[in-house]
This record gives sequence, structure tokens and C-alpha cells, in this order.
Amino acid sequence: MVGRASTKENKNIYHICREELGLTREKASDLLEVIAPERIEKIENEKSLPHPDEVLLMSEKYKKPNLCNYYCSNQCPIGQQYVPEVKIKDLSQIVLKMLASLNTVNKRKDRLIEITADGEIGSDEAEDFICIQEELEHISIAIESLQLWSEQMIANGKINLELYKNKSK
Repeated sequence: MVGRASTKENKNIYHICREELGLTREKASDLLEVIAPERIEKIENEKSLPHPDEVLLMSEKYKKPNLCNYYCSNQCPIGQQYVPEVKIKDLSQIVLKMLASLNTVNKRKDRLIEITADGEIGSDEAEDFICIQEELEHISIAIESLQLWSEQMIANGKINLELYKNKSK
């Protein structure tokens, strides 16, 4: 049986990732081993949310580590509250954003020390503290983006996984 290409316009991320590999639902099911074509259809047509273990499997087999971040930040009730969505960008964009944020925080570190030295944040300090906290969040997102970029490069075979593991010890 030959699958036909979907003409659906508003495809979700799971559908797009499968089609980027040129897989029918049946072939994807073979690749994923434990997810039936009917279950893939329900996930792709948003009749059912994927389970975390299914997302992990799709992320690995489709070589799309961003699926995990997407799931956590958009579909998991806890993650929606605490996990920002991270987009894979070019390495240069990630590094420049991180360095810009680090420079901003570095310039404001003395103010952060002043604000936090007494263990309390006064009303006259709150605005500065919030600005510094937002800049720290930008650094955190840049770090997550760099991690996601690295995972994508490993999945694509552009970074040697063994070398990566040995150097990160």
C-alpha cells in the first residue's frame, strides 16, 4: 500500500516532522515500533495528545530533539507553567544573544549585589531586580537553545557523540 501525501494545511509539529522524513504513518509506525499508525493519526490530527514516552521516541527516531521542548512547553500542564519554548537557531545567533545578555548582566552585577546583600528586595529595588532577572532568563533560554542546537547536530551526525560525551565529563 502506497501512502499519499497529506493536503492538510495546519499540520502540527509531529505531522511535519514525519513528513520531512518522507514517511507514511505506516512506515513511521515501523520506525517507532511501539506506536500504531492509528495512534500516530490521532496525535497528528490532535484528537489525542501524545504521551511523554511517545514524544521521547519520536524525538529520537525522527532525529528532532526539539519535539521534547515543544511538548513540554506547549502540551504538558507543568511544562506550560515552567518551561519556555526554545527554537533552534543558527549557532551564531545563539552565541551573540548569549554574549549580549551576559554583557548586560555583567554591567549590572554590582547593582544585583546591592539589591540582594540584605536578603530582601525593597520596593525601591524591585524594578532593577526584575530587569536583571529577565536578563538572566534570556541567558537561560540561550543556554537551552545551545543545548538543543547541540542535540540536533548530534542527531544529524554533525557532532561526534562519543567525542561530545568525553569532553563534557
